[in-house]
Amino acid sequence: MRRVAEGLGVESQSEVGRDAGGSRRRSDAAGSAAAAGKRPGVSSSTRVPGSPSEASGRRCPMARPGMERWRDRLALVTGASVGIGAAVARALVQQGLKVVGCARTVGNIEELAAECKSAGYPGTLIPYRCDLSNEEDILAMFSAIRSQHSGVDICINNAGLGRPDSLLSGSTSGWKEMLNVNVLALSICTREAYQSMKERNVDDGHIININSMSGHRVVPQSVTHFYSATKYAVTALTEGLRQELREAQTHIRATCISPGFVETQFAFRLHDKDPEKAAATYEHIKCLQPEDVTEAVIYVLSTPPHVQIGDIQMRPTEQVT
Repeated sequence: MRRVAEGLGVESQSEVGRDAGGSRRRSDAAGSAAAAGKRPGVSSSTRVPGSPSEASGRRCPMARPGMERWRDRLALVTGASVGIGAAVARALVQQGLKVVGCARTVGNIEELAAECKSAGYPGTLIPYRCDLSNEEDILAMFSAIRSQHSGVDICINNAGLGRPDSLLSGSTSGWKEMLNVNVLALSICTREAYQSMKERNVDDGHIININSMSGHRVVPQSVTHFYSATKYAVTALTEGLRQELREAQTHIRATCISPGFVETQFAFRLHDKDPEKAAATYEHIKCLQPEDVTEAVIYVLSTPPHVQIGDIQMRPTEQVT
C-alpha cells in the first residue's frame, strides 16, 4: 500500500509536537543543549523505546494478555513518524497487528518498518504519506486502506501540535493550524474509522484519542491557551463519541489518554524562538517517556470487551499541575 512509497505513506503534525505527542527534529541549539548534558527531548534519530538496538531482550515480545484478539487486525496510527506515535506503532506491530502509520513524510516510518521486520515482530508496519490538515488526503488514505486491507479496526488519533499563539496577540494562521490537526483531522479520522467498521459489521473496534492534561486544566502560560482549548475539544469529542456509539447500539469503544509532560519535541515547537527555554522544559523534572503512554494504549486495548476506559490522566510524579 503505497501512496507510501507514495502513499498508504504525512509527516503528521504530531511530529510538530505536543506535551502528549511527537515532534520534528531538534534544532541546532537544542542539539547543543543535549551535547551539554541536557535532556531536550527525543529527536527523530533517537531510538524508539523497545527497539532491538536498545534491548535485545525485547526482540521477541510475548503477546500481552487480552491483546490476542487483535492479532492480524488493522490499526491506524496518525503522527507515527516520531515520539508517541512511533512508539505506539512499534508496540502494536510487536503484538501482531497490521499497522498503518501515517505522517506528512514517511522516511522515519519506513526505517521503523524495516527495523520491525528485521527484528522478527509478528505484525507489519505500513507507512502512508498523508497531510492530516487536508481532508482529501485523509479520505484518500481511508480509501486505500479499504481497497488494500479491508478497513480499520483500531484508530489511534495521535497527531497533534502546539503553536505559540496566545489569545491576545496570536496569529490566525497558528490558531487554524492547531484546529485543523488537533480537532478537525481527529474528527474526520474518527468518522471515517467508524464508517469503515460499520460497513464491515465490526462491533468491537476501538477509537483512542491521544489527548493532553491541557484538555483538563488551563495553565497560566499564554502560549498554551489556544492549544489548551483544542485539547478541551478533544475531551468533549471523546465523550460525545462514546454517547453516539451507545446510541448506535454498537460495542465499539472510545477512549481518551491524557498525558502531562512527555519528553518529545513539543516544547521546541512551542518555544521555537527560544530553544534554551524549550530544553529547560524537560530538565526540571523526570518526564514521561513515549513508552509510558504506549503502555496505557496497550492496557486500554487489552481490557475485556465489556470494559470501557473513558480517560486516563497521567503525569510525571513530580509534575505540579
